[in-house]
Amino acid sequence: MQDLTLSLIQADLHWQDPLANRAELTKNIASLSGATDLIILPEMFTTGFTMEAAGLAESMDGPSVRWMADMAKKAGTTLCGSLIIESGGRHYNRLVWMPPQGQATCYDKRHLFRMAGEQDHYSAGEQRVIASLKGWRICPLVCYDLRFPVWSRGVNEFELLLYVANWPASRRSAWRTLLPARAVENLCYVAGVNRVGTAGNGVNYIGESGVYDYLGNPLAEGGEDARVLTVQLSGRKLMRYRDKFPAWRDADHFRLVD
Repeated sequence: MQDLTLSLIQADLHWQDPLANRAELTKNIASLSGATDLIILPEMFTTGFTMEAAGLAESMDGPSVRWMADMAKKAGTTLCGSLIIESGGRHYNRLVWMPPQGQATCYDKRHLFRMAGEQDHYSAGEQRVIASLKGWRICPLVCYDLRFPVWSRGVNEFELLLYVANWPASRRSAWRTLLPARAVENLCYVAGVNRVGTAGNGVNYIGESGVYDYLGNPLAEGGEDARVLTVQLSGRKLMRYRDKFPAWRDADHFRLVD
């Protein structure tokens, strides 16, 4: 495994304004061209976390997914983040994994945030996705998924677990606790990218994006302001630790059922 460089864009998103968000994020992505392997955007990076699914949804050949393909190609890097997608008459909070070659992989958010009524406006995903980059197996998940350790659990299935989020300030302790917990229990790196600022519905977001190693130690932390956070992960160190402390060999095997 080669080392892997991640860049987390901790943005103050424009409320329900895809054009403005794409314009702002274009500047961040352009500054990272040739300097990183993977750029991670927040959850619903085109709109903020909104329940206006019907009015704001795009298709997989709509302007935002085309923008992702263009940005990934220009920057020569993989780009990922979630946005509102309509498919087959349903709406999804869909994470799009876009490599520079333009062949997208998608993950639909499994756990819909009941306290905001997300389940009334979006359909839940049914399966996880494992993406591949530079020899790394990467499992991308979305926000509320972080609270569910069974869905986040892998038995030697991935080296990097990542979460894109709109995680509010009122629940910051859970965010800061669960990210390193997922790293320790999976013996993997974990990255979580969150937005900052106050959304149009009055919800305040904390930022505090972070990257944690397999021991739960912070490698990079984003604070509370809009910024880009870049960190390099060592595949060699991870494999060496897994060989030295192979707790994954004693993990419980299970099968998920609805």
